[in-house]
This record gives sequence, C-alpha cells and structure tokens, in this order.
Amino acid sequence: MTYPLETSIGAERLPELPEDQWSAEQRAAVAEFSAGRGYAPLGPFWVMLHSPDVMLRAKAMGDYLRYKNRLPRDISEMVILQTARGWSQSFEFVQHTKFAAEAGLPAAVIDAIADGRRPEGLAGAHAAAYDFTAELAANKRVSDATYARAVAAFGEPGVIDLIGVQGYYTFLAMMMNVARTPVPAGSQRLARWPEG
Repeated sequence: MTYPLETSIGAERLPELPEDQWSAEQRAAVAEFSAGRGYAPLGPFWVMLHSPDVMLRAKAMGDYLRYKNRLPRDISEMVILQTARGWSQSFEFVQHTKFAAEAGLPAAVIDAIADGRRPEGLAGAHAAAYDFTAELAANKRVSDATYARAVAAFGEPGVIDLIGVQGYYTFLAMMMNVARTPVPAGSQRLARWPEG
C-alpha cells in the first residue's frame, strides 16, 4: 500500500494550548520544564504538552542529548541539522541553524545540508559523523566500515550518543511534522525533500 504525500502544509494540528485551558498536570509540567531549562516550552514541547508525561520524559532525554552528550558541539549540531533536513522539519532546522553557527559549524556545511547535499571537504570526525548519520537514516543500519570510523572518532560511548542525538531529533521532528508546527516568525520553511 502506498500513502499519499502532502504537497502543501495545511492548518496546524495540536497547536499550543492556551494557558487557561491547561489541566493541573499540564500546568505542573510547564513549570517543571521551565524550571529545568530556564525558558518556557517551545516547538515540539508545546505539541507534547497534550501528553505531559511524554513532554517531561522527552525533556529529560533532551537535557542529556542536547546539552551534555560526548560529541563535539559542532558535530552534534550538524547531526541535528541532518536529521531535521531528512524529515523536512523546518522549525527544528531553523532553531538549530543558529546553534550550529554559534558552535562553529561553517555556513557552507549548513547550506549544503539545507540543500540536501553532502558538504564538500568534510574530513575526520565530521565526515565520520555525517556518513554514519546519513547511512543510518537511509539504510536503517550502518556498515562495519562506517561503524568502525565512528568508533575511531568518538569511541563506543560517543557512538551511542551519536545514535541518541539522531533518534531524539527524529522523535521531535515526527511530533512537529504530524502537528504541522509552524516555523518561527520571520523564517522560511525548508523545501520538501526528497520531492515526490
């Protein structure tokens, strides 16, 4: 069976809930999220507020995978951008473009990922992470050679973090794609990729 692909983005689903409609559980979840992160929920966390337990468990995983994983920060952000691009997830891509730039990821790498191209000149750990992420997304597994390069670059704990970052941001992209989360004000959506 084949499923039709939407050709345009319709109305937002699962929009941000007005505060006067929050249940006590939702109110407590927003307070816990804000206290832990130092800012109010945004993007996928507003979607997940419809299920506060999911939101808080996702926050806990994200606290590690976003802020404390073993990967160099620019590589972590590159993997996030690859994942967002693979899911055509504009909110995630726009948010992390600025974090990637702050972490020192070159604009040419960011632009290539936005275009769905492998950035030119990747080497060493950057190439190992990019290829691992691309292969896992495309093939749903990685070859021995790709795995060995990633282990050489990051060690086995780092490979677990690499998988974790890709998996976590896939989860967030899925949430926002189903919800049709709008891009931040003043930003453009990514083109659908792959086209079809």
